[in-house]
Amino acid sequence: MPLNLTQKLIQSHLLSGDMKPGKEIGLKIDQTLTQDATGTMVMLELEAMGVKRAKTEASAQYVDHNVIQVDNKNADDHLFLLSATRRFGLYYSQPGNGVSHPVHMQRLAKPGKTLLGSDSHTCANGCMGMLAMGAGGLDVALAIAGEPIYIKMPKVWGVKLTGELPAWVSAKDVVLEMLRRHDVKGGVGKIIEYYGPGLDQLSAMDRHVIANMGAELGATTSVFPSDGEIRRFLEQQGRADDWVELVADEGATYDLYEEINLSELEPLIAKPSSPGNVVPVSEVAGTPIYQSYVGSSANPGFRDFAIVAKIVDGKKAKEGVSFDINPTSRQLLTDLVKESHVASLLQAGARLHQAGCNGCIGMRQAPATGRNSLRTTPRNFPGRSGTLEDSVYLCSPETAAASVLTGVITDPRTLDMPYPKVEEPKNPTIDNKLLLEPLPLEEAQKVELHKGPNIALIPEMDELVDEMRLPVLLKMGDNISTDEILAGGARVLPFRSNLPEISKFTFEIIDRTYYSRAMASTGNGGHAIIGGSNYGQGSSREHAALAPRYLGLRVALTKDFARIHWQNLVNFGILPLTFVNAEDYDELKQGDVLLLTNVRESIKKSSEFLISVEGSNKKIAVKHTLSKRQVEVMLKGGMINWAKERHAQIQ
Repeated sequence: MPLNLTQKLIQSHLLSGDMKPGKEIGLKIDQTLTQDATGTMVMLELEAMGVKRAKTEASAQYVDHNVIQVDNKNADDHLFLLSATRRFGLYYSQPGNGVSHPVHMQRLAKPGKTLLGSDSHTCANGCMGMLAMGAGGLDVALAIAGEPIYIKMPKVWGVKLTGELPAWVSAKDVVLEMLRRHDVKGGVGKIIEYYGPGLDQLSAMDRHVIANMGAELGATTSVFPSDGEIRRFLEQQGRADDWVELVADEGATYDLYEEINLSELEPLIAKPSSPGNVVPVSEVAGTPIYQSYVGSSANPGFRDFAIVAKIVDGKKAKEGVSFDINPTSRQLLTDLVKESHVASLLQAGARLHQAGCNGCIGMRQAPATGRNSLRTTPRNFPGRSGTLEDSVYLCSPETAAASVLTGVITDPRTLDMPYPKVEEPKNPTIDNKLLLEPLPLEEAQKVELHKGPNIALIPEMDELVDEMRLPVLLKMGDNISTDEILAGGARVLPFRSNLPEISKFTFEIIDRTYYSRAMASTGNGGHAIIGGSNYGQGSSREHAALAPRYLGLRVALTKDFARIHWQNLVNFGILPLTFVNAEDYDELKQGDVLLLTNVRESIKKSSEFLISVEGSNKKIAVKHTLSKRQVEVMLKGGMINWAKERHAQIQ
C-alpha cells in the first residue's frame, strides 16, 4: 500500500502499537532538543534516574530563553547546564548562539530522523523531512536515556499547496491562513503533511515558518518532504552527506485533505489575544502601534530580516514606535552584517538585541501598557509579552516593516515601492564556535555537576490515593494556555530549577489568590481545578504541571486537553479527567468539593466512572484516556517513580 511521508517516518521508528488513529504507539527517538527554560529540570531528572550517557544519536542543550543576566540565577544555571551536558554526552549551545530550532536545523537536523524536544516549537524541524515533536521535559529525559516516546497515533492531514505567493505575501501568511480556517484546536490529534507544486517556491526556512506555528494549531507536528530544496539547504550548511530524499509514495492517501492556493492569499494578522484570531491586515489597517518586533523562531530566516531591511532602507521608523530586531542565530547575524542589512536596520532606528528568544518569551522587549505590539512571533497569549494586560498582534515581516514606517498597522501592499527582491548569500556563514560537541565517555564521567544556590531538587511524589476529597480552587474557561497556568518572562523563568519558588507564580494571571489558597489545601488532601476546552494549549513547559502538583493539585477536570500538557499532567501524577457530558461543566462551580472513591480500581477497570459533589445529590460522569501503561504511571504517582523502578532496564 502506498504510504504518505508521515506514515513512512512513523513506520521506520515504530517500536510498539499499530498505526491506527487514537491508539497508543511507542516510537524510537533519534535526536533530542532541550532549551534552558526546561532543560535544567531535564538534567536534574537524568541525574535522578542515574543516567550515565545519552543513548540517542544526537542530543543538544540550547541556552536561548534565559540569556538575560540581571543577577546570578541565569548565569549559575548556564554553568549547571554546561556541566550536565559535559557529564551526560550532549551538545551544548552557549548563550548568544541562537534560538534552538533554527540552530538545530542548521547544524544537527537530518531528514528521516525523529526529534523530541522539551519545547513545543520543536515541530519547526519538520521542515527538514523529520518527525519532530514537542514534549514535556520528563519525556525528553526518558528519550535521552533510551526510552521510547508514547503518543496516540494521530490522523494524517494532507495539505496540498498550489499556485505561487503574490508580492508582499510570505510563508507566515500561509500558516496564518491555516489558523484563520481552523483556529487553535484545528490540528489536535493530527499531523499536518504539506505537499504539492506550491512547495517549489518555498525555501527550507519558509517551511520552518509554517511548521513552527503548527504548534499553534494544536497539531502533533507538521511534516514537509526532504526534496531538492532540503538538499540545497544542507549543501549550503556544509552537510550534503546528511541529505536523503523522502517523499510520499505516488498514490498515497490521507485521513483528511485540505488545499491552499498560494496565489489567492493576502497579508494576514492575528489579533489579540490568540494566534487563531486571524483577519486580513486590511481589516485592521490604521490601528496605532507602539512596537514592531521582528524575529523569533517563527520567522528565523535570512530572508525574514533582509526583506525588512530592504523595506526600511533609507527611511525612518515612526516617532514613538519601538523597532525591535531579534536575531535568531549568530550565524544568521553574521550574514546580515556581511550583506549590510544590519546597517540598514540600525539607520532606520532599529534596536538590535542578542540572538535568542528574548521578547517572544517575555524576556525584555515588553510593550507599554495599553499600547499595541506588532510581532512576528508565534504566540500572543495574554501576558506572554511580559506586560500583564498586553495587546499583541502576530504578522509577517513585511507587515511589521510597513507598519513601523507609518506608526499604524499597514497592509504592505499599500507601500509606494516595488516588492523588494532578496537574494541569500552565495556562501552563507557556517559557525560552530559556540556549539560544543559531546565529550568522550571516559572524560565525561569525571565531570562534576555545578549546582548554584538556585537549584532545588524535585520533591518526592506520593502514589495516587484511593479516596479523595478535593475542593475546586479554580474554574476556568476555554483555551487556557500554559502561559496563564505558569507565566514565562524575566520574573518567573530564572526560578525554573527551583520548584518551591517558581510555584509562587502559578495561575497568577488568572487568580492571584490561588497560591495562598493552594498552600492552605496541601495538608488536607489536595485540590482540583476545572477547565474548558483545549486546556493547557501552548508551551510544553512541564512546570505548568509540576508547580500545581507541588501545590497539591490532584485532579484536572476539563472538557478536553491540549496534547503536551495532558501528557505532562500524567507524568507528574495529576489525574486528567474529562466530562462525559459536556453540559456537566456548567453544573460545577469554584468552591464545590469533589468526592472520588475507589479511584485506583476505577481507573484500572474502566475509562469512565462517577464522582460526587459534597453536600448535594450530583453525580458527575467523568472519563480518562490513559493507556494501560499510563494507568500504571498514574498509580505510582508519576513518571519519576515509575522510571525509578525501571532503573536497571534504563541502564
